[in-house]
Amino acid sequence: MVGTKGAETSARLVESMLELIQRHGYSGTGLNAVVEHAGAPKGSLYFHFPQGKEALGEKAVELAAARFGSLVADSALEAATPGAVVSRAIETLAGILTDSDFHLGCPVSVVTLEMGAQSERLREACANAFESWIAPVTEYLVAHGRARPDARATATAVVSMVEGAVIVSRAQRSTEPLHCAARALAVLLDGAHGKASPDKGTEVLS
Repeated sequence: MVGTKGAETSARLVESMLELIQRHGYSGTGLNAVVEHAGAPKGSLYFHFPQGKEALGEKAVELAAARFGSLVADSALEAATPGAVVSRAIETLAGILTDSDFHLGCPVSVVTLEMGAQSERLREACANAFESWIAPVTEYLVAHGRARPDARATATAVVSMVEGAVIVSRAQRSTEPLHCAARALAVLLDGAHGKASPDKGTEVLS
């Protein structure tokens, strides 16, 4: 039971760190705020994360990476083409932005921009997060007939464009940059004439 409670407390701390990074950035997130947000005992943070804020930030990045990976995997089960997969994922991201009044963005990009030059540990965590998205997209494109080098390059472009579109959408307080990315990626992935159907692709975002 103690082990279970400890795991639950650790998970709450990571969840709170993730949400607060999305709202306030890494530098703007203090450990006291994380403990308060998680409703955790005051001494629990350093018990579970003796290496402090960087260790907690690393776990938050890993959690964000896993969630976005699951989003892409779920989209792949529901869509018929690579372009439709990405469009479904982007539709979900657009919903997250609007539901949060554009306060919640991608914590991986936030941590990269803030800490990539200051913390090798966090830079590596972010690099691993991006790779965890690029790799399965690469495999998905290979399975759909792309040569591996082209699939890898295209997957990298997809992740980069989506990440950039999230940042621009937050800045403009509009999901239009995400919608534009979805339309452009549908062409990149499915070809100039490979248009997804309304219930499976970019049409729903227009």
